[in-house]
Amino acid sequence: MTIAVGADHAGYASKELLKGWLREMGHEPLDLGTAGTDPVDYPDFAVAVARAVAGGRAALGIVVCGSGIGVSIAANKVRGIRAAYCTDTYSARHARGHNDANMLTLGERVTGPGLMRELVEAFLSSSFEGGRHARRVDKIIALDEVR
Repeated sequence: MTIAVGADHAGYASKELLKGWLREMGHEPLDLGTAGTDPVDYPDFAVAVARAVAGGRAALGIVVCGSGIGVSIAANKVRGIRAAYCTDTYSARHARGHNDANMLTLGERVTGPGLMRELVEAFLSSSFEGGRHARRVDKIIALDEVR
């Protein structure tokens, strides 16, 4: 599966680790930047990943900044994106299973690499359960029209 990845300067080191983890898990990372630690603006990379997911270039997306919060807010502005900021594996599994999240956002300054890998594994190994959750996700999708 193609997974779009992106980060600002504060998440660059984690993004580089993430690409290796994804390959180990049998996925193909689509790196949408940044290419180093020079200061950049996190919304640019969150939106690039979100557009790749919304446009079908990638099945899912993962984006990293210092806290994980800014990229989540920015990504969720893109129509069709349900980005989830997760700091524990329960949330990462349920973001996919209950909310059909198509992006995971992470914070390099608040999540160490060991836990970050566990979050990625939990997110990617889960899938949308449908059923009673589908009605709720449909209501979330309908909010795209409110903008």
